Amino acid sequence: MSSTTSSNGAGTGTMPGSYEELCAAHRWEVPARYNIAADVCDKHPRGKLAMVWERFDGTRRDLRWGELQDLANQAAHALRAHGVEQGDRVAVVLPPTPETAAVFFGTWKLGALLLSMSVLYGDDGIRHRLSDAEPRVLVTDRANAHRFDHPRVLVLDEGLLDGAPTSHVSTDTAADEPAQLYYTSGTTGLAKGVVHAHRYLLAHVEFEYCHDIRDGERFHGMGEWAWAAGIAPLLGPWRLGAVQCVYQREGGFDPHRQLDFLSRHEVTNVFTTPTAMRAMMTVEDAGRSYPQKFRIVCAAGEPLNPEAIRWFRREYGVTVLDYYGLTESYPLCANFPFMEVREGSMGRPMPGWDVQILDEDERPVPPGERGEICLRARSNPHYPLGYWRNEEAAREDFGGEWFHTKDAARQDEAGYVWYQGRADDVIISAGFRIGPFEVESACLEHPAVAEAAAVASPDDVRGHVVKAFIRPAEGHEPSDALGEDIKAFVRSRLSAYAYPRKVEFVDDLPKTLTGKIRRIELRQRELASSA
Repeated sequence: MSSTTSSNGAGTGTMPGSYEELCAAHRWEVPARYNIAADVCDKHPRGKLAMVWERFDGTRRDLRWGELQDLANQAAHALRAHGVEQGDRVAVVLPPTPETAAVFFGTWKLGALLLSMSVLYGDDGIRHRLSDAEPRVLVTDRANAHRFDHPRVLVLDEGLLDGAPTSHVSTDTAADEPAQLYYTSGTTGLAKGVVHAHRYLLAHVEFEYCHDIRDGERFHGMGEWAWAAGIAPLLGPWRLGAVQCVYQREGGFDPHRQLDFLSRHEVTNVFTTPTAMRAMMTVEDAGRSYPQKFRIVCAAGEPLNPEAIRWFRREYGVTVLDYYGLTESYPLCANFPFMEVREGSMGRPMPGWDVQILDEDERPVPPGERGEICLRARSNPHYPLGYWRNEEAAREDFGGEWFHTKDAARQDEAGYVWYQGRADDVIISAGFRIGPFEVESACLEHPAVAEAAAVASPDDVRGHVVKAFIRPAEGHEPSDALGEDIKAFVRSRLSAYAYPRKVEFVDDLPKTLTGKIRRIELRQRELASSA
């Protein structure tokens, strides 16, 4: 139903002989009518294994598709009983469980839009998304229900699905109808909601071309089910017949527990992040302590440093395949199992994606020269419908001939793309996109802060962390205690991943003649101090 991948050999173990052959054979085939739940959930035989789920305390459940399909239908009936109709938004704040996946499918079965949010979001981040998206209901658990001021909070673990019918529910949706709402941060303003149609899943050919998913093999994705890099690795492999091995963590990422989970469940295909890989590198003698059966391991979310690739190859005999993309369109470039990996490169443009390195006038730059990674607009099924209730921003970003990623790169003579940094001020930390405006706004709400600027600061584990430069308000003196208080304040209001992990007090901030803060000057200062 997506690209003509079966003839290319993806998922069959007979990959094409060259990148050029793959690009020549690729075709987009998007049906007029398409629904994610029907393609990912409903089509599988009821007796086939769908998920192996394990919680941090050792609790385990093995679910076959019949059980998950029943749960999905129950979720659809329960949501409908609470007023959800086609076109409504369903907000979800839940850990990764079979019932959470069922709520996702139930939402799409009704033709509604899914807005899945991270439990890491602070109250302000949640409040903005709820105010902007205006979901019909918010589905959460007992542990988080107290956080939300919403007229219809549905608590999943208080029997929401109990007694709901299992009879089949489906809505005949067009491939172009909205299905998913992701919020992504920019350099100015609050996070914007990217609206994706049902067809966007059909463009996630990385699971065919990079992961080479095989029917029945065990897959694990390390991304949280609140971002494209968490939801796509759930849906894409399932669509192709993989068994999802899901681990519900107790708190933050624990490399020992993660490797132990993968080892015990004999996972062969993995999606990870460079930050998770760097955490695993701290495990002594990992390959011997936690033997694996990895066949394919891919990573995305931030640049993958060569040292991490070499460590993984040394410990597990697998070359990690890096790929690159944004919430708006993902992935644009990739490394493939049949192609030479040049360590440090994000690979070559994904077949079917017209990706070019352009200058400021949207003209291709010569090989080896720095330019901006751009995607030809409306050239593949992943292209967004727009920004939620923000037509002006949608026209600016999506209305022209090219979508500008604001990521700088160069392309070598062989076509490999090499990341050169951000062309704007967005901070990428541990794979999370963090808008400086949101961090600065949260800092300014602290009574001791007169001015604030947030930039990326190099970090060995996360790649970069958020650093806030603070000019104290009158009557407040800089101190370590005040810095820690500002960190905790922003963390509670924004999120557990976007708060400033570093704070530096300054007498003044560099500004343009019109009074805008020159973040670029602060970024350069950080790079120089870490060199």
